[in-house]
Amino acid sequence: MGALAGALLLLLPPLLAPGLLRVATALAPGPFTLPLRVAAAAGRGSAPTPGPGPPAEPRADGLAFALEPSGGAANFLAMVDNLQGDSGRGYYLEVLIGTPPQTILVDTGSSNFAVAGAPHAYIDSYFDTERSSTYRPKGFDVTVKYTQGSWTGAVGEDVVTIRKGLNSSFLVNVATILESENFFLPGIKWNGILGLAYAALAKPSSSLQTFFDSLVAQADIADVFSMQMCGAGLPVAGSGTNGGSLVLGGVEPSLYKGDIWYTPIKEEWYYQIEILKLEIGGQSLNLDCREYNADKAIVDSGTTLLRLPQKVFGAVVEAVARTSLIPEFSAGFWTGSQLACWTNSETPWSYFPKISIYLRDENSSRSFRITILPQLYIQPMMGAGLNYECYRFGISPSTNALVIGATVMEGFYVVFDRARKRVGFAASPCAEIAGAPVSEISGPFSTDDIASNCVPTLPLNEPILWIVSYTLMSVCGVVLLVLIVLLLVPFRCRHLPRDPEVVSDESSLVRHRWK
Repeated sequence: MGALAGALLLLLPPLLAPGLLRVATALAPGPFTLPLRVAAAAGRGSAPTPGPGPPAEPRADGLAFALEPSGGAANFLAMVDNLQGDSGRGYYLEVLIGTPPQTILVDTGSSNFAVAGAPHAYIDSYFDTERSSTYRPKGFDVTVKYTQGSWTGAVGEDVVTIRKGLNSSFLVNVATILESENFFLPGIKWNGILGLAYAALAKPSSSLQTFFDSLVAQADIADVFSMQMCGAGLPVAGSGTNGGSLVLGGVEPSLYKGDIWYTPIKEEWYYQIEILKLEIGGQSLNLDCREYNADKAIVDSGTTLLRLPQKVFGAVVEAVARTSLIPEFSAGFWTGSQLACWTNSETPWSYFPKISIYLRDENSSRSFRITILPQLYIQPMMGAGLNYECYRFGISPSTNALVIGATVMEGFYVVFDRARKRVGFAASPCAEIAGAPVSEISGPFSTDDIASNCVPTLPLNEPILWIVSYTLMSVCGVVLLVLIVLLLVPFRCRHLPRDPEVVSDESSLVRHRWK
């Protein structure tokens, strides 16, 4: 606490330059905070459509876009270090489609393969279909919306090559992005997106074969891929030279240590898994396990942070603040609008607790836990100042899912075993700082004290919502048509002597219709 006691606590409104506004009166003051605009990180949703005026200010939420080789066609070792990037701007892969090669964001939370098809202020190159002799248009457009950002493009097919490990060409569906909103951002180093989720999420429909499904069919590889993201403890949105690996077709033993722990995939759309509980500093949040899975829990490399349902997020913030050694924190740090800063001589990681996520094992009576140390969720930022280091909170609230994004994935080697409907986690050799690991994995643990099913019975997923919506609209349309017919079609009635005991035909008809 000695070094911590010398820090100052500053609260800076977003429109003021950094300066001392308030000195904390607590006996052990915390760090000072800066508005997030001083950092160079960029997030999906932070940049407007290019136009006159200065660039948009960056935000803390970042991007938010869910074995053995079968035939010897893939060289897994050659795929090591084929990724570059960081948790702030995503990890990207080089793909040959036209000239020059395109750099593509790897996203396990969507299913479309798309590249820029027109110039944009925030990218250096784009794919000109008119200069490709192998491109074939399919004659329809597609619009894809993400948690943050969207794009519209023309769908076609062309030949692509992945030089590292799969040094051959494959015919795949590709969308060329012609219009976008908050998708391409300042500082990014990719100009397209590779969606690796299931075909159920593909737009405009699941009948459009995905990139990875095409690869499995044509390259004679297993229906498995795995990822290692090596940005743990490194500045968010730094030089962009952090490494990583995307292994297409299986698992590369050199990329993990110990055992791979697997959890079942609950539904094949996103990589939806089942979370049983969360612990902060070894203490359970004691929430109903269904809260963690409302309305889904997914693994998504295209999302920057660990995103939690609102109720879970509030409980995590309260527990982290209570168990940390810092007596006072600005609310802006937790919400992502401010950075917490310390002098260069100290790092804050020792002041924060570990966070553990329990996942159901393939044996449903057991669980295992993945644990991230503060080095993964208290994330250093670039460009804050010369005499101090600033950090952001790598966890954010979500309205519709718990998302295990890059904040957690950087601590592990993650295996997407589609063939056996499971996602695996193992210790990653690159998840270390100064030789010390920043993540842990352990088990098994009993699930006797946990519900047999923590996934809501009727998850509010998109396909069901669309079906219900169209059904309701159809019913409403039929009812409306009947009412119009009843109002417009004249009824011929026979005029009979008035009898108070007799009800007119018209009244009988209307009453009958409404029974």
